[in-house]
Amino acid sequence: MSARRKATRIRLATVAAVGVAPLALTGLAAAPAAAHGSMTDPVSRVAGCFAEGPENPRSAACKAAVAAGGTQALYDWNGVNIANAAGKSKEIIPDGKLCSAANDKFRGLDLARADWPATRLTSGNRTFRYKGTAPHKGSFELYVTKDGYDPTKPLKWSDLESKPFLKVTDPRMESGDYVFDGVVPVKSGRHLIYSIWQRSDSPE
Repeated sequence: MSARRKATRIRLATVAAVGVAPLALTGLAAAPAAAHGSMTDPVSRVAGCFAEGPENPRSAACKAAVAAGGTQALYDWNGVNIANAAGKSKEIIPDGKLCSAANDKFRGLDLARADWPATRLTSGNRTFRYKGTAPHKGSFELYVTKDGYDPTKPLKWSDLESKPFLKVTDPRMESGDYVFDGVVPVKSGRHLIYSIWQRSDSPE
């Protein structure tokens, strides 16, 4: 069986729409005041930690994220964004801050560790779900980390494959989720999917 056809089991942790997901939240809100979105299948770091409970998360990684940045980042799980990204995420987000989009409130998401909540995936066809709590027109680009990726080191742009393995514009909505299909690349070990959600009706 060729490597291309072989179904390789990999563990992928996703990072939710950093740098471009829209946001209209108040910094002091106990819960999102006006929600936007995050990838939930496979699960993003922030969505996974929110599901554990911001005040008393179970996993060591989520506990560390709260210790680093507080609970509000988890309550605002759907708001990692840059208001004026305008398709320039790679230019304006520095290495080591990809997961927070250089937003200090979400700095706990940048912690370099190998135990973030993750989804076990098999290479090949898969349906992706992105909770769209305030739907907007736009595109999604999904990148995966290169072979040899070390999750215990801060994530850099150079850790990602140069081109997205999936790009979709204005995907369908089902029960409040953006839903789209794609092909998971052949990888082994622990990898990370990095998603960029760029609105077309706004520079967010």
